[in-house]
Amino acid sequence: MDFRGKVVVVTGGGSGIGQACCREFVKRSAAVAVVEYDVNAGRQTAEELRRGGGAIEFFGADISKESQVKATTSAIVAQFGGIDILVNNGGVQRFGMVTTISEEEWDEVLNINLKGAFLMSKHAIPEMTKRGGGAIIMMGSVQSLSAQRNSVQYVVSKHGILGLARSIALDYAKQNILANCVLPGAIDTPMLRWAASLDANPERAIAECHRLHMRGKMGQPEEVAHVVVFLASDLASFVTGSAVTVDGGFLVPAGGMAFQESGTGATKG
Repeated sequence: MDFRGKVVVVTGGGSGIGQACCREFVKRSAAVAVVEYDVNAGRQTAEELRRGGGAIEFFGADISKESQVKATTSAIVAQFGGIDILVNNGGVQRFGMVTTISEEEWDEVLNINLKGAFLMSKHAIPEMTKRGGGAIIMMGSVQSLSAQRNSVQYVVSKHGILGLARSIALDYAKQNILANCVLPGAIDTPMLRWAASLDANPERAIAECHRLHMRGKMGQPEEVAHVVVFLASDLASFVTGSAVTVDGGFLVPAGGMAFQESGTGATKG
């Protein structure tokens, strides 16, 4: 999986899964554009990987604003000569239910998680077609197929991300654009640690995140990045419109892991 001569754009590349994706693409000789709202995180990621010899640049942008996405896309093309691969990873997690969140809280998550991916794709696809095609990888979630309580705006945004990937795969197949959606389970990232910190007992919340998975441990950002790199490579040339779970078996046990331990069918020790 050599990406020499390829230009990769990663949104939300300053931390967590996005940062791991940047690292994996740089390792495989790609030129990488880190698109990040958090200026310090984006710059630090770019500087760290550049010190290791990577061709990587930081581009600050709010991906929920089309004017900024358009300007950023133009700047990336001016810097690197084009775009071949887009990883729509940028996103936020917020909590609430339909009757408890405000319109502003709804808009914040949908604008960043879903509208941002739409806008980045809208402006990247024409650049990809100039180069004969490309690959778009959406960062969904197990909540693209399921739901967690008290997370309505996040769940809706991740369901939408999967639909966006499939629509792009279908609409641009003849232009040789592949689009897929990666569905991670609980991954040990700063965003997950932040969410756990909201609990009255953060360590218990982290332990429960580990327990959700069949092997009893959360995933690491690089484990998701490995799948993203594969989907962006020539090895995945016949994979498009797919939902690829990278969840440690999160979605497999009926009723969840706790039910496997105590419900019907559980092994009694």
